[in-house]
Amino acid sequence: MAVRAVRGAVQLERDESDHMEEQVGALLTAVLQRNGLAADDLISIWFTATPDLHSDFPAAAARKLGIVDVPLICAQELDIEGAMPRVVRILAHVESDLPRADIAHVYLGAAAALRKDIAQ
Repeated sequence: MAVRAVRGAVQLERDESDHMEEQVGALLTAVLQRNGLAADDLISIWFTATPDLHSDFPAAAARKLGIVDVPLICAQELDIEGAMPRVVRILAHVESDLPRADIAHVYLGAAAALRKDIAQ
């Protein structure tokens, strides 16, 4: 079993805790489903949020999905002028038999514009 990294992002419509939980939950669910993964395949997840998001920790959504024994960390994204607002990004380290080229990186909604080269 190899260690792989999976990227993803979602843009929130508003900075509200329930909305963040819903959108980050949808992102994590899509990452797991599109890569044929289960929570047991997760090694760790890094979350970043743009500086305009204050309502909650993105990792809280993972805990509410039942991802409770996986190391999670949140950080603030760089505050770059002109960057897309209200974005949560993930970098998940997983155990998978998928070749690196077959990993599905997931960019939901408007966040697909961030990485048109790898968005599924």
